[in-house]
Amino acid sequence: MLIVAGEALIDMTPTAHHGATAYVPHPGGSPYNVAMGAGRLGTPTAFLGRISRDAFGQLLRRHLAESKVSLEYVKEGQELTTLALVTPSESGEFFSFYCENTADRLLYPEDLPTTLPPQAALHFGSYSLVLEPGASSLERLMRREARRRLITLDPNVRPFLIPNREAYLERLSGWLEQVDLVKVSQADLEWLYPGESLESVAQAWQKQGPVWVIVTRGGQGAFAVRDKEIIRVQAPQVQVVDTVGAGDAFMSGTLSWLWQSGVWARAALESLSSEQITALLHFAARVAAITCTRAGANPPWRDELA
Repeated sequence: MLIVAGEALIDMTPTAHHGATAYVPHPGGSPYNVAMGAGRLGTPTAFLGRISRDAFGQLLRRHLAESKVSLEYVKEGQELTTLALVTPSESGEFFSFYCENTADRLLYPEDLPTTLPPQAALHFGSYSLVLEPGASSLERLMRREARRRLITLDPNVRPFLIPNREAYLERLSGWLEQVDLVKVSQADLEWLYPGESLESVAQAWQKQGPVWVIVTRGGQGAFAVRDKEIIRVQAPQVQVVDTVGAGDAFMSGTLSWLWQSGVWARAALESLSSEQITALLHFAARVAAITCTRAGANPPWRDELA
């Protein structure tokens, strides 16, 4: 089983309507999208987080259930649902977050499960590891379960929510020591380490703890780093509608490939061959590419990959 921990929110995405711009609500949040994508790909998945009881919260719960994601580890809150306003720009989508005292960030240690299934993997990421009090609660869970099960991370950096880059980098270093696999985007690395080579940063990260570090580069494909080995793949060519949720779809594709291949522990991850990593990257890139062909974070179902 895969347990995905983090935020659940509503992306307000723009659409043209009678000559004006209207905003349409789409369920989202990076970990939420990863859970949804993995569930649709046939990986037994549960979401761990806090969701509002409001109308948007009901939409979030329904969308998870429809994507075959278990709600066993979901807590409910009276607070409102976080909203993310999505604004397209030449460099991609820009997100403005409305998340003060919202349900998903108010996850406390007592909301965490005391035990998890022995073979369950954990995935963390995005602003749920930044905004308190939920960030410290999830860090506690990460530290508690590190090296006891497969743990993966996608930082999915949101500069708008990070007032101090140096403090964030220090916190990030602590996560890297705990996790077994990291996926990070080129945009994330360029904001965190301006002017530095993507490959050298990925290699430095890998030395801190992860078995592999995967870097996604949008339409330019992706590469994986282990020690001095770098494996690259190209992105499939598709007609892009938008890129919202593409990185999350890549992550869910990565996790689903690992699940279906029986690679569900750190030792198994360490034993992967270069050919297997190449196959993983191609599969994940295909899942992401399909997601880019439609509006909003709407990852594909397993039968769409046939």
